Amino acid sequence: MLAPMLFIHEVHHVVGAREQEFEAAYRDQWLRRVAADDDARLAFFGHHAHGTGVAYRVVTLTAVRDGAAYGRLVDRIQTGDLAPLTAEIDEYRYDVTGTILVTVPWAPTLIEDLADLPTEPDEHDLSVFMEDIARPHAAMVDAYLEAARVHYAPSLTEQRHGDRAILTLETVMATAWGAGPRRAITLWQKVNDPKVLGRLIGSEVPDEFKAPGMWMHDALSVRDDWESRLLRTSPWSPLY
Repeated sequence: MLAPMLFIHEVHHVVGAREQEFEAAYRDQWLRRVAADDDARLAFFGHHAHGTGVAYRVVTLTAVRDGAAYGRLVDRIQTGDLAPLTAEIDEYRYDVTGTILVTVPWAPTLIEDLADLPTEPDEHDLSVFMEDIARPHAAMVDAYLEAARVHYAPSLTEQRHGDRAILTLETVMATAWGAGPRRAITLWQKVNDPKVLGRLIGSEVPDEFKAPGMWMHDALSVRDDWESRLLRTSPWSPLY
């Protein structure tokens, strides 16, 4: 059995006046230099969309081949070739909070192969992702994941705007053992048409979506706490 790919999820509290320098360091240096070997690649760089959360927050995902590769990456960052760059990046942020995530067995795979991720910046259209961090009830992580598999994931195809689903479930990730809060499940969803968000934000959820048999109702048995972030990709983000 192959060791699971790890995803280092980081939330950066960036110094407002140095936001552009922070992004440039990731785009022009980290993207290329973290990929100097076959252990890791930067997968995602996204800003909190304006008006949807705390200002000057950036979310990054760094994909790491496996646990052994993670150990080598830690050495590079702590005392090796990436240490000076990490120290430089620290000048552009107040702090950073990291969590190690693994894809749950039934979820789509975000990345098939590290080699599929670019190591040079390449301009593309912007995208918006909805990152939901669900916090299941105590001792109900597995029950929540099963409910998400059989109920939530299929329901996304039914939530449509015209002939398109509103969200595409890109992946679902759980906290790796010992690497962050146990009761935190990350659902990574692409917003297929960001213009639809205005309708979602500006209207109440219809009562029929809160009825028994619907996810908004049934999910309350396994969780009633989650946080949504709207993340706008930068035009060079590897995943978009």
